[in-house]
Amino acid sequence: MSGEPKFLGHPVHQMVVVFPLGLLGTSFLFDVAHKTMGGRDWSVASQKMLGAGVMSGLGAAVFGLIDWLAIPAGTRAKRIGLLHGVGNVFAMGLFGASLLLRRKAHAGTAPFLLSGAGFCLSMGTAWLGGELVDRLSVGVDDGANLNAPNSLFHKHANTHARPAETRV
Repeated sequence: MSGEPKFLGHPVHQMVVVFPLGLLGTSFLFDVAHKTMGGRDWSVASQKMLGAGVMSGLGAAVFGLIDWLAIPAGTRAKRIGLLHGVGNVFAMGLFGASLLLRRKAHAGTAPFLLSGAGFCLSMGTAWLGGELVDRLSVGVDDGANLNAPNSLFHKHANTHARPAETRV
């Protein structure tokens, strides 16, 4: 599939999505640590990670939207991409609401529950993203194979592709 923004031969969205996933997932784990072990440091770290995760998630969403627009209409990939994107918008909303509630002195358990819901939803949308790449080959070079040339030196992997019958 062409049209997606690339950096050094690889789709940008697949590179940058690791930041919000890692930051937001870890923020929830730090919330769990805070709830089970106490200590203000876990809560402060979680709040900082939430802020960075939501901001980086907005950046990843821009590249995801550009990728989605390049997927042909009427395909399973287009439908899954829509679910993936809309689900991530809701997950960012849950994490963002959690972050805003933490500004209140007595927010109670609502921020924790919102982050937990965002975490669960983002794991589902991450699976959908994996389905797009691993199952439907969205963003995967048509000539990809176990012996494809380095993306830094060849524009497309199929420049040195093996015969189709020997591909994995």
